[in-house]
Amino acid sequence: MAFKPNYSFERRERDKSKAAKKAARLQAKREKSEKSKEDKSAADVEQTAESAPAEEE
Repeated sequence: MAFKPNYSFERRERDKSKAAKKAARLQAKREKSEKSKEDKSAADVEQTAESAPAEEE
């Protein structure tokens, strides 16, 4: 007997796979954005510390 295709199941599997891939990309994008923000804020703090005049007594 020939294979009987189950189109709805196959479609659900493809959609589940696409959703997982999309979620992984979104998570990676968020992590990259957060890291970028942290690096920028750390650089701003260092720059502010360097540009602030040192008080001498």
